[in-house]
This record gives sequence, structure tokens and C-alpha cells, in this order.
Amino acid sequence: MDNLNRRCFIRNSALLTGAFLLPDFLNTATAQSNGMRYKIAVIDLMILKRQKLGAIGLTKEIGADGVELDMGGLGNRDTFDNKLADPAVRKEFLDKARELDIQICSMAMTGFYAQSFATRPTYQQMIGDCIATMKAMNVKIAFLPLGVSGDLVKNPELRPAIVERLKVAGKMAGKAGVVIGIETALPAAEELQLLKDIGSRSVQVYFNFSNPLKQGRDLITELRILGRKNICQIHCTDEDGVWLQDNTRLDLHKVKAVLDEMNWKGWLVIERSRDVKNPKSVKENFGANTRYLKSVFQV
Repeated sequence: MDNLNRRCFIRNSALLTGAFLLPDFLNTATAQSNGMRYKIAVIDLMILKRQKLGAIGLTKEIGADGVELDMGGLGNRDTFDNKLADPAVRKEFLDKARELDIQICSMAMTGFYAQSFATRPTYQQMIGDCIATMKAMNVKIAFLPLGVSGDLVKNPELRPAIVERLKVAGKMAGKAGVVIGIETALPAAEELQLLKDIGSRSVQVYFNFSNPLKQGRDLITELRILGRKNICQIHCTDEDGVWLQDNTRLDLHKVKAVLDEMNWKGWLVIERSRDVKNPKSVKENFGANTRYLKSVFQV
């Protein structure tokens, strides 16, 4: 896509309209489409197919129900290097997903893992681009990691700027009827306060099991503190090391019990938990974790 067409696509994102859907239901809509309480997904970036059509077929081979698609690299650009902004490319993805019965559970703005959401001057352009792609592909949830540069534990002085920017992002998401799920390094109680300060139901938490686990916090307690209405989606893995079935600090049967108790429904997205001895064996690592998650959550 040339720069002119890309700019037109981004400008059009500012004109997005549509009936507002209560965000509390957005995390359940696609996951319940075939009666399942929980659905399992992988991430195109992590299966080494970032914005590649082959991600759909590989997701099918792995055995997952869906895939989280990335918005592309960011670097020093004004916005993401988003191939899905091209209608022809989007159609290829949507046609292949329909053919293989694979759902697109979310869009990911992983460029913000390394780039600063608090300081990038064109953040609204980036959010608008993501929302426009979501609308065009009928995706209801976006993943926004605050990342290293936006770590509010190490950089608390960034909090006012991040809150103000997420208020703006929340208004944009609300107008489009979608939800932006943020990942922070904060404990659950502080994350809950962050959501209250933002004050938008269109900004929720995209919970990552590895965050409390690596900080020595109790995962079950954190889930209960946040509650059903504040968690839009879950990265249901730990750091790399062993497969989920061999992970002694992550009891997924207990996790399922508390999610059932909370009446939470939605997508469990596999991010890591790769065998450290063979991290690049995509089918083996993600296939094993998918099978185990299904044996726990889809029985």
C-alpha cells in the first residue's frame, strides 16, 4: 500500500461509527458462537507468521480455534506497518479464515512492547488504524501492551500521560463498539484503580498469567480482584521453559474453577510456554499447549 492510500485509510478511521455494544459482552460474543464457554487461540507473531496468510492454516494445523493477528511493526513510523489495511489482503485473510473455520479473536498492537504509548506523538493515528482494521475484519478486541517504556511500576511518572491517552483511546473504541485490552506490570488492585481513573468500559485488562507468576503474586487472587467485567481476554500461558502441562506453578484446573466461579467467558490466547530446549518448534510447542488447554477448558 502506498503512503497516500495508507493516510486515507487512517483518516477514515476517525469517521468510524456504529451502534455501541456494551463492552461487558464483547469478550463473550465470539467465544460463545458455537456454545463453548472458552476458546483457544494462538498468536500469529508467536507462531512466526506475523501478518502472513499462512498463520490461518498453521493455526488450523496446531488445532486452535482462533488466532490473534498483529498490526505489524512500528519502529519510527507514524503508524503500524499494517498490511491488513489493504482491502485485498484483508479479503484473503477473511476468506481463508472462513474456509478453515478459524476465528480472528483479536488484533494486537505489539509495537508498543518496545515503543512508548506515553510519548509517541501519533498515538491517536495508531489507535485509529487498529480500530479501522478491527471494524473491517469484524474483530471486537484489541491488545495494547504498555511494554517496557510504559512500565508503570518502574516509571510511575508516566501514569498521568498514559491515563489521559487511554481516555482518548477509550472514546475512540467506544464509538466503534470495540474494546482495547491493556497489559500492564501493575498488581491487580492498582490495575483496577487505573481502569477507574480511565473511566471507560471500552478499556479493560488483557490479563497475562505470566505477570503475577513471575512477580510472585497469587494468580487466583489477582483474577478475583479484577473480576469478570474488567478482563476482556487472557494470555493463558507462562514464561518460556516448559509446556503448560508440565508447569508446576500454574495450576490451570484451579484457574478454570475460579473463572467458572466468576462466570467469565472468552478467549484463552497462548503466548509462550514453549519448551526452552526447542523454542522454535512451532507445531510441537503450540500444538501441545493447545491440546492441554482444550483438555482442561473444553471438557
